[in-house]
Amino acid sequence: MHLFQLLPRFFWPRFFRLTCLILWCSCCFSLPVHAQPSGHDLAQWVHDRYVGDDAVSRQVMELIPARGQKRVRELTIIGADRDGVRRTLIRFTAPADINGTGFLSIENDQGNTEQFLYLPALNRTRRIVAGQKGRSFVNTDFTYEDMERRPVEDSEHAVVGQENMGGVDCWILESRPKPGTDSQYSMVRAWVAQDMHLALRVDFFAGGKEPVKRYTVLQLENIQDIWTETKVAMEDLQSGHQTMLQTTEIQYNTGVQDSAFTQQALETW
Repeated sequence: MHLFQLLPRFFWPRFFRLTCLILWCSCCFSLPVHAQPSGHDLAQWVHDRYVGDDAVSRQVMELIPARGQKRVRELTIIGADRDGVRRTLIRFTAPADINGTGFLSIENDQGNTEQFLYLPALNRTRRIVAGQKGRSFVNTDFTYEDMERRPVEDSEHAVVGQENMGGVDCWILESRPKPGTDSQYSMVRAWVAQDMHLALRVDFFAGGKEPVKRYTVLQLENIQDIWTETKVAMEDLQSGHQTMLQTTEIQYNTGVQDSAFTQQALETW
């Protein structure tokens, strides 16, 4: 359920199609103005946002270079979020050269995450260690660090302003890793919808004044009373390469069993 969550700089006005959201927000204008939360509180709300007890989805991934042909992949995602612990299994199903490749992410009750990548061509599972978290996730613009939910206490958080994006009022949240925290990013700046505690845009910084990557929610739908990012993009702002993810089907609270998130399940396809 975390991929999250997933256009030249950036096709934001053209593709940010939040029709349902804008209609919903139009009904909220009479509500009192939100008091600005602390950075820590807002980060905790984003971290704890309800995304179902479990979910099963099918997605289409497009790898889009600045020049040249795009590549298309298909995948399924199974996720569970129980007692504050999140687990995710991703399985690529097409094309043939990536079919069967699997990724398993398991949080523990301290908020740390173990990650495993299964490569069917080698019939081998590889554990992703801390020093590999900054590497590309299966040749996409997401890294392994992007594929995990970081503990709120690992960073210092501050609300630095607010901005309206596509008709949605957002808090601007800046998060910087604390000393001793291992991260490829020096800062992450997120535009968090005030009524949903969901990041509509995230800029990633790696020591400089300008972001190196940008995550954007392009389409948002209310599915089973859960606001769901059904089309997202991650763009490398230096190369212009993008990874776009579109959810074609999703169902929440299906009763996924814990046995779906084991190394045995990862290696069975």
